Amino acid sequence: MDKEKIIAELNRHKKQPYLDYRLKEETEEFTNTLFYTLFDVNTPVAENLDVLEEKFQHLADMACWELQKPCTKVWDNYVSRLPEVLEKLNLDAEAILDCDPASLSIQEIYMAYPGFYAIAIYRLAHELYIQGFPLVPRLMTEYAHRQTGVDINPGAQIGKSFFIDHATGVVIGETAVIHDHVKIYQGVTLGALYVAKSLQKTKRHPTIMSNVTIYANATILGGNTVIGENSVIGGNAWLTSSVPPNSTVFHTPEIKIKTAPSNV
Repeated sequence: MDKEKIIAELNRHKKQPYLDYRLKEETEEFTNTLFYTLFDVNTPVAENLDVLEEKFQHLADMACWELQKPCTKVWDNYVSRLPEVLEKLNLDAEAILDCDPASLSIQEIYMAYPGFYAIAIYRLAHELYIQGFPLVPRLMTEYAHRQTGVDINPGAQIGKSFFIDHATGVVIGETAVIHDHVKIYQGVTLGALYVAKSLQKTKRHPTIMSNVTIYANATILGGNTVIGENSVIGGNAWLTSSVPPNSTVFHTPEIKIKTAPSNV
């Protein structure tokens, strides 16, 4: 084995000179600190905001933040949005408590519900996303994805009192728009009809109006697809076109049961 030759070949194929995985790790640490600052009763808010600002500055340096966009202004704008984000998250938690008969307390929602955690990290990442801050919001939501099985792109627009039950397998695309009081269950996909790089700046994912319930494993695709308010989308439904308000959509499977003849 020619070790020096192997090392030279590996270095030659490392084509991303700015690919520093410390950014990923430190974004996860930043996300944890941010979550605890908002929710943990033993975490001092004033002290932690100073810690978070320092962490954010470091992330900005590592993410190659544009010099003409001062990091301090972005952070100040972000912090000013945190009270509203927390208010929305409290509404999300209350929606889960009100809708899920298995929930025993509001504390259980905050600490034990993966759907709530995924929504929380999405909302915190979204506020950075809309300011044009690079990469970090995506790393935040991917961190939540890895922990919960819920993949919410930070670019999605989600209204108040959002409820994801059981969480695992949920996918919400970048240009999806979800209005208020929407409930979705495990395995739901709000995706694009097809993928092409030329569609990067277009609306590719559906719009879900208020008071819609989408049951497990339903798939709704397309940027022009609108699910009208007060509608119910049944489990395993596949939709690529709009549904009017107050609709019920369901998938009817063909079930055949074959039994062996009795020997009696």
